[in-house]
Amino acid sequence: MEVGVIGAGTMGAGIAQIAAQSGHKVYLYDTNDSALERAMKGLQKVMSRLVEKGRVTEQEMKDILGRIQTCSDLSAMANAGIVIEAIIENIDVKKEVFQSLEAMVANDCILASNTSSLSIASIAASCENPARVVGIHFFNPAPLMPLVEIIPAVQTSAETLQQSRSLIGSWRKVTVVAKDTPGFIVNRVARPFYGEAIRIYEEGIADMATIDWAMKEIGGFRMGPFELMDYIGNDINYTVTETVWTAFYYDPRYKPSFTQKRMMEAGYLGRKTGRGYYSYAEGASMPEPDKNQKVGEAIVWRVLIMLINEAADALHLGIASREDIDLAMTMGVNYPKGLLKWADEKGIQEVLDGLDKLYLAYHEERYRASVLLRQKAAFKQLFYKD
Repeated sequence: MEVGVIGAGTMGAGIAQIAAQSGHKVYLYDTNDSALERAMKGLQKVMSRLVEKGRVTEQEMKDILGRIQTCSDLSAMANAGIVIEAIIENIDVKKEVFQSLEAMVANDCILASNTSSLSIASIAASCENPARVVGIHFFNPAPLMPLVEIIPAVQTSAETLQQSRSLIGSWRKVTVVAKDTPGFIVNRVARPFYGEAIRIYEEGIADMATIDWAMKEIGGFRMGPFELMDYIGNDINYTVTETVWTAFYYDPRYKPSFTQKRMMEAGYLGRKTGRGYYSYAEGASMPEPDKNQKVGEAIVWRVLIMLINEAADALHLGIASREDIDLAMTMGVNYPKGLLKWADEKGIQEVLDGLDKLYLAYHEERYRASVLLRQKAAFKQLFYKD
């Protein structure tokens, strides 16, 4: 099968690499010739490192790169069996691309979007045949991250869903199926990891370094929330938060923070600009955390119960199965445990009590407990034992 990839940015180039490594002829499209040139230089650099590490041979590298052909005309994808769009997160731009693309490809070609939070149904509605449109959401960096969310729209056919999941699985990726709702699984459930950490900082409970220390050393997370936001980019992280918040009709649970907005407005975007929540200038030292165990445990507990609440609500609303929710969070954002399994370990009643305590203190809807948590606690049930 020939594979088309639209957008030669970091994500598009990564998807092209994955498909080419899996033996496909790939057409990498962009309207910007310099973007295509940068993408191929970047891929050459990545593949050369893989050769140095002994992951691929020199000949395999040449074969893989030889299977990727750049193009600035969509008609080059006429024989593609699937085309994956990975461009700017703008629904109107995506719709225009899909409308143009549909006229260029065969009737049985799958049209996929790599959007992280936009409506697949809305994108599909721009096409004459919406049944072949599906969301296929890779995580950055695409060649390294094992998880891919597959998102069928209400119009997506069962055949399109099955073929998409089978193909991505053949690329050695772990797939989960998510309902077409804002943020899908990962970008929805993970919001409190950032939002509640910022709230704890804003309330003066702890500084950023202490919060990051607590989440890593006590919580077992690979990166702290402020460290991770700087890695992702405060512009990207804030935009996803605002998108999810707006899409959920301004649900207070997803409300963005002024702290992060001001960082974005100041241009303090994180590692890519040399300054974010921390300074990455040459010679800069990271601030020392206050390693107070009691404070650290309180920080972890507050963030954790908010994450568990989101996972429980996602399950309650049929966003995904319990297995796929836990798999998404461990494989998509490297959480140390699946959140629903974690809830079983900690005790669902204890999680519920923690949330109710926060709600009693703040009287804010962001702390309302999922009805599923209340049901599980009332009947003394676990998520993984009926």
